[in-house]
Amino acid sequence: MSIQVENITKIYGSQKALNNISFKVNKPEIVGFLGPNGAGKSTMMKILTTYIDASEGQAKVNNFDVNTNKQKVQQSVGYLPEHNPLYLEQYVREYLDFNAKVYGVTKERIEEVIQLSGLKPEAHKKIGQLSKGYRQRVGLANALLHNPDVLILDEPTTGLDPNQLVEIRGLIKNMGKEKTVFLSTHIMQEVEAMCDRVIIINKGEIVADKKLKELRDGQEQIVVVEFDYRVEDAFLLNLPNAKQVINTHDFTYEITFSTTEDMRSHVFDFAHDNQLKILQLNQKNVSLESLFRELTSN
Repeated sequence: MSIQVENITKIYGSQKALNNISFKVNKPEIVGFLGPNGAGKSTMMKILTTYIDASEGQAKVNNFDVNTNKQKVQQSVGYLPEHNPLYLEQYVREYLDFNAKVYGVTKERIEEVIQLSGLKPEAHKKIGQLSKGYRQRVGLANALLHNPDVLILDEPTTGLDPNQLVEIRGLIKNMGKEKTVFLSTHIMQEVEAMCDRVIIINKGEIVADKKLKELRDGQEQIVVVEFDYRVEDAFLLNLPNAKQVINTHDFTYEITFSTTEDMRSHVFDFAHDNQLKILQLNQKNVSLESLFRELTSN
């Protein structure tokens, strides 16, 4: 078991940030820790990384207790905090070399994580010269330096543009093939794009713990597509299993399909056959959105 949390409570003064929460995470698995701002996501992650202590309860990472075996936990975990702390005046390799010495890893490993995180084109630059997306890559590379079994990522895609989002999502999904990835977010689309399972927290309490596959089974499907040109709704309704088309904004459409089959390939073929360019193509999990609204609306 990579992460075990049992009856964890955290109290700040008179405020209960976490209230008796429990869950387990296996390896390899990508778990999204989803909740509105202020729900307790960052607090839980700080406890798992030994940054703060819980008021009550027990948590283990790789079977090491976060209270009694902090050094072993730190060696097992790669952590990317929400506000990625970087030395902007340092060069990428200089920054990673500094942290490699702390972890006691070789220079060869620095080059490995540069390659793994897609940093190579920008590795010769100062961190302050990098885009937000590449700064996130530096943070991920640093989290991977000591080859940890568990990655804990706090809001890893906040503030990224659409292209950067796709790149960072891809990196995280690749990492999740071999490691345990526990990531927090308040954006449901991020969970849908990257995760195997979702844990929803609200007001310091876990209100749902579901496999994404369970939420997809038996549901209608909405595909959000943006073309470079306006399309008549009637043409889109000719797509297989298309039930409803809503033109939400300019050239953006939400198409509801009465099937669980991923219909994005059909939308792509439609665009190709009609000489349209696709500027955005996403799938919305109707059940996940409904569940989140239902459980966090009060």
